[in-house]
Amino acid sequence: MRAWPELYVPQISSRFTFVPLSLFNSASGKVEDLAIKPTYRMYVCGITPYDATHLGHAATYLTFDLIHRYLLATGARVHYVQNTTDIDDPLLERAARDNQEWQTLAQSQIDLFRGDMTDLHVIPPEDYIGVVESIELIAQSISQLKDAGSTYFVEKDLYFKVYEDPDFRTRSNLTDEEALTLFAERGGDPARVGKQHPLDALLWLGNKDGEPGWDSAFGNGRPGWHIECSAIALHYLKPDQNEPFSIDIQGGGNDLIFPHHEMSAAQSRVMTGKPFARTYIHTGMIGLDGEKMSKSRGNLIFVSKLIARGFEPIAIRWALMQHEYARDLMWEESFIESAQSEIQDLRDALSRSEVAPTDQVIQDIILALADNVNTPEVVLILRNWLKATNENQSGGEPGELSRTLDSLLGLSF
Repeated sequence: MRAWPELYVPQISSRFTFVPLSLFNSASGKVEDLAIKPTYRMYVCGITPYDATHLGHAATYLTFDLIHRYLLATGARVHYVQNTTDIDDPLLERAARDNQEWQTLAQSQIDLFRGDMTDLHVIPPEDYIGVVESIELIAQSISQLKDAGSTYFVEKDLYFKVYEDPDFRTRSNLTDEEALTLFAERGGDPARVGKQHPLDALLWLGNKDGEPGWDSAFGNGRPGWHIECSAIALHYLKPDQNEPFSIDIQGGGNDLIFPHHEMSAAQSRVMTGKPFARTYIHTGMIGLDGEKMSKSRGNLIFVSKLIARGFEPIAIRWALMQHEYARDLMWEESFIESAQSEIQDLRDALSRSEVAPTDQVIQDIILALADNVNTPEVVLILRNWLKATNENQSGGEPGELSRTLDSLLGLSF
């Protein structure tokens, strides 16, 4: 599956110093420095394409775009893989509701997502992979788990024994009771009769009448949610056997911590014999009118609709950057309105021949990003520079600052 078009990312002068990137690891509960490496392996969970792209998506992919950009600026290679869950219950349910072929619905939303990512100036992943195109490799991963004695059938459905992973629940840091509650709330089936443990994860769903299915060694059916990410990540990121972890960064919204990321990691651990990700990065949820923004509530704000109303994509990035990525955010219309105004102020300032000094501004932006992607601090730095410029301070290089904002922040003026 093709991603969206590549972007030109300007180089930053070697006179600026890049320090190691520190990130909050959800598994350890600490801010940790990423090890300095020539190549980083990053896997970020993609959309289920039955509605795209809302501000929650935008905030998540903006965060990982900033991480991606920082690591590239250090001279490292980032092998970034993102999936799209183009076969799943919500997609089938929405297609049936709208009397539409599920493939047509999925393709339309994937196309919209690609366009939104292009508009938002997000660097595309190296591999953008759909589940439908990955059925064979997912089946191979399930076979590995089966050969390890980690699976069992309940009627036509194949399950994974989650406690075959000795580290199960250590990434999410949940008690068994907390895990059961979240599992039931987030699409799991803890009460199903016949399961060996209520938390065991569905690997292969036996075919139901009227639903799509694929032939496999486990019968005709389709993959469960968690195994798709384990299989795609391990196949495309090609872990280095000499490293203690399969990949460097696993990412997504904080609603994926459990069960999705915990169970994907558990399956990977059984397949490879080592921990899945060195660092787990999770973004906060976005709400509206006091409630979480979600498809089920119908209170989504779509990127494409904001753009259609006349707001620039760069203003959407700026609005989201004003808030800490890991914290939940209650969205207000004033955020995008003020962002649009500030972006124009920055554009006007960068078009001037005389601006306030920029070298320390650029260095401070680098240090703020290195400090757990501290975008509120970046915004403050730029507001102070804008104020100094409007006070007619001089000595800066507007072109160099503009290239830096493009390279590190995706703000292309």
